Amino acid sequence: MPQLRMRVTGSEDAARTIANLLSSIEGIEHVEEVADLMPHLDDDDSSSAGLPDDQGPGIHELEIEAPNDATARKVREAVEALAFELDVLVEFESDAVWGE
Repeated sequence: MPQLRMRVTGSEDAARTIANLLSSIEGIEHVEEVADLMPHLDDDDSSSAGLPDDQGPGIHELEIEAPNDATARKVREAVEALAFELDVLVEFESDAVWGE
């Protein structure tokens, strides 16, 4: 069973919209936002703390289990199209599930 991981750089609403789309694809039973385990080095006493660049779009990690490679391809195509419409960035962790 292929497992896809993707990183969505955008608002909470955009990540939720993508997760809802994924849940609606036939055969997809598991969509989960996983915790970001990387520490972020934002010191409160940093000279740049609180500046607008520090308050950009959020990063959301999604994990999806697809029943087969064909459905995994549908997931990627659907997410790419929706990300374009929402004007957000989506990065797929690996293309290894495609088996090509």
